[in-house]
Amino acid sequence: MTAGAISEGRHESAWATFRRGFAMSPELKAGLAGTLGLALIAMIGRAAVPVAVQQGIDKGLGVQTGHLDMGVVATVVAITAAILVITTTCGYLMMRRLFTVSETALANIRVRTFRHIHDLSMLHQQSERRGTMVSRVTSDVDSITQFIQWGGVILMVNGGQLVVTTIVMAVYSWQLTLVVLAAFVPAVIVIKAFQKRLAEAYQVSRRRIGVMLGAISESVVGAPVIRAYGISARSGAKLSETIDDYQRAQRRALSISVTSFSTGEIAAAVALAAVVVVGVKLGVAGQITLGEMTAYLFLVTLFIQPVQIATEVLNEAQNAVAGWRRLLDVADLQPDVADPAEHGVDLPPGPLDVSFDHVSFSYPVDGAPGPRVLHDVHLDIAAKTKVAVVGETGSGKTTFAKLLTRLMDPSEGRVLLSGTPLTDVRFSSLRSRVVMVPQDGFLFDATIAENVRFAKPDLSDEDLARAFTDLGLHDWVQGLAHGLETPVGERGEALSVGERQLVALVRAYVADPDLLVLDEATSAVDPATEVRLQRTLDAVTRGRTTVAIAHRLSTAQSADEVLVVDKGVVVQRGPHETLLTQENSIYAKLYASWLEQTR
Repeated sequence: MTAGAISEGRHESAWATFRRGFAMSPELKAGLAGTLGLALIAMIGRAAVPVAVQQGIDKGLGVQTGHLDMGVVATVVAITAAILVITTTCGYLMMRRLFTVSETALANIRVRTFRHIHDLSMLHQQSERRGTMVSRVTSDVDSITQFIQWGGVILMVNGGQLVVTTIVMAVYSWQLTLVVLAAFVPAVIVIKAFQKRLAEAYQVSRRRIGVMLGAISESVVGAPVIRAYGISARSGAKLSETIDDYQRAQRRALSISVTSFSTGEIAAAVALAAVVVVGVKLGVAGQITLGEMTAYLFLVTLFIQPVQIATEVLNEAQNAVAGWRRLLDVADLQPDVADPAEHGVDLPPGPLDVSFDHVSFSYPVDGAPGPRVLHDVHLDIAAKTKVAVVGETGSGKTTFAKLLTRLMDPSEGRVLLSGTPLTDVRFSSLRSRVVMVPQDGFLFDATIAENVRFAKPDLSDEDLARAFTDLGLHDWVQGLAHGLETPVGERGEALSVGERQLVALVRAYVADPDLLVLDEATSAVDPATEVRLQRTLDAVTRGRTTVAIAHRLSTAQSADEVLVVDKGVVVQRGPHETLLTQENSIYAKLYASWLEQTR
């Protein structure tokens, strides 16, 4: 699959989906033979109880012998008790093994699915609602968990119970067995017809829950904007609509499920009534004893139980299939920005130079290449040079930064660092040598110290404090309620936008990269902080290659060189003073406009 929204159009059979799902979860096979062995013992034990009851009635109570034999009764009771103890023990051990294995397997599925989603390019992630992505790792896996731990084991145990019970029933009376089977044939046909409709209904339900989670997440994260614009009613109506859509989808699936289950109930009632009528006639004719008839009724109950439960389990199975298909849709989506891993190379040591070799880029639109946002960019940036990239909004500056850090790959051409194509560089080497500070300065829900240590986990307290001092931020940290241990809140929202960017810059500084990319990293910093930060950024960027996507042209003033991007084309290049004096200079117009805004 190419970049774009994750497919929802898988049409393979439920069995094929289960096979691929189990292949995705090899841990489920661990100890499977032992679990099946325990299940087999439990099945045989259940079928043995009616046989023991029959022997107790016919022989112990004297139905066949004509006198009461307490020895036989006691023996039958003891054997039945022993069978029940063994059956219960085996059932407990089987369930415990299954729960342990399934929890391990499904936890690993969550991890693998999350990692795969995380490895997808920004194009893939931006094309899919975050709530939908989250639902694949949470609710979709939950639907599989419910089936594996309950439906799966019940289907396995009851399937075996059905076979064993049918054999024992046939031994007692083949006539009554035919009556029971005949009662369930129409039910099987009806239930099978409902399964396709149920699969489609649960597929819609799984999709709607992803949309609902996305809407809830959006409402929570966007709460300040919702309040600021007084659109709580409109936002609430939108959220209610997504919840109602999910409710309608789930109600339709449950309606089909109930109809299917009721069909099994009707078949069970017909089977029991038919057995009683035909059984009495056989008893009168001397073809079946009282004990055998009693045992047979027990056996019919054991036969009906798995059939009735099977309809419900099949419904759960369709829900699990829908969840597994959504997980497989993610697994089938190949990252278009892939880690070459063991086939890749490490970046050469030392400062890094940059080369754009006839690079063009287009964002995909509906699965096809859209208009170009970068056109044949061909340039070199020397190592240890500080370059500012400027241009109007939408000119292609941020795309330039994403290609440089390989968050995306060019549609045409190559990006090279010190002569090495980025597509050949292992991610482990690239991420340790190249660091990007994005516009939003994203922070994790932790303290300031913990957020900075994301870049260098073994950073000592002394080095951490020194980093803030080096950047001229010591006084700012000391002014916070808890200093470096100040919690930043979810997404850093306990800090101002400017403060979040300060922490993000310190995090980049302690990472000590050879190439530092700043995507308008100081755009939300107030003028006073910008002056202080600009002074410390000179120290941060000294001795390493720096590419700064600049919105405030004060960044361009201090750069060694400025790249001017206009409509995806690098139209000017040179030092700040030189670009100001060029004839018909786009940069001069941008600079004049910026000066006007800062007055």
